[in-house]
Amino acid sequence: MLLTHAPDMLPAASNLFPKLRETHARSDEQGVHFLLAAGSQTIRLVRLAGGPANGPLAALVPLDADGPDRTEALDRLLRALQGRTVPDDRRLTPQQRRRHRLMLQATDGHTSGASYRQIAEVIYGSERIRGEHWKTSALRDSVIGLIEGGLAMIAGGYRQLLRHRRQR
Repeated sequence: MLLTHAPDMLPAASNLFPKLRETHARSDEQGVHFLLAAGSQTIRLVRLAGGPANGPLAALVPLDADGPDRTEALDRLLRALQGRTVPDDRRLTPQQRRRHRLMLQATDGHTSGASYRQIAEVIYGSERIRGEHWKTSALRDSVIGLIEGGLAMIAGGYRQLLRHRRQR
């Protein structure tokens, strides 16, 4: 979420900027990047360069194809600042989150030199692997698929995680 100075025509008294705590802040030429804890979630924010450190802020929402995602993120930010319940990020289902975690775990093992079988033992348990004819095992195919998916994410596919699926 991009933050910039609020226009002077807006009342500063009702601005929620005092509730922002810049945790894990780092600065660069774009501005100050920081995190805001919102229940079980973390909201990533950027106070753009030139924006006031201690003054009224406004959210900047570019008019682009990602607008719906950005306005949903803005809703979560406003709810957090108002102390209201923050809804879960709906871009990924719990099943998708689990699969992505397994993809990265399998890819990490693969790049560290572990065999497909060793990776499967970590993910599925050695008891489950022991009874399989490994060369034709569905679990072996699953591990290979997880690694392929993880490598695709590393190669840039992770960007799709940041977007909702669009209706045609």
